[in-house]
Amino acid sequence: MNAKKGDAVKVHYILRDVNDEVIESTHDSVPLKFTLGDRHVITGFDNGVTGMCIGEKKRVHIPFADAYGPWKKEKVFEFDKSKAPANFDPLVGQSVKLHRADGTPVVVTITERTKNGYMMDANHPLAGKDLTFDLELVEIVSSRNEE
Repeated sequence: MNAKKGDAVKVHYILRDVNDEVIESTHDSVPLKFTLGDRHVITGFDNGVTGMCIGEKKRVHIPFADAYGPWKKEKVFEFDKSKAPANFDPLVGQSVKLHRADGTPVVVTITERTKNGYMMDANHPLAGKDLTFDLELVEIVSSRNEE
């Protein structure tokens, strides 16, 4: 049976960067469980798993457009430390959660300290990067398409 849209699947993966360095892997933990087509994973990952058979392994190269999108300069901003709590003292490279004016949380990475505060980058850390995944379809748990 091949995995198709609507199937809940379990997948082991190894995520690699353009230099073939491992960024993340599920092989020392539980496989990722998600439903194909539900947009809970990046488009290229979803497309890569679609059509696989249980036990099948393959490598997929995903351009940034089908991953986390382009890196956008407008998502980099200076945060004035006078707007932060007194104990707010993040390190360069640290990720922190802020809240927009409407209350929506956003994770940012501290890129540098400035005279008035911090430069922050709200882009996903993998934005603008082509990715490679080694995929293994472990299980098709259920299917919405079953009758």
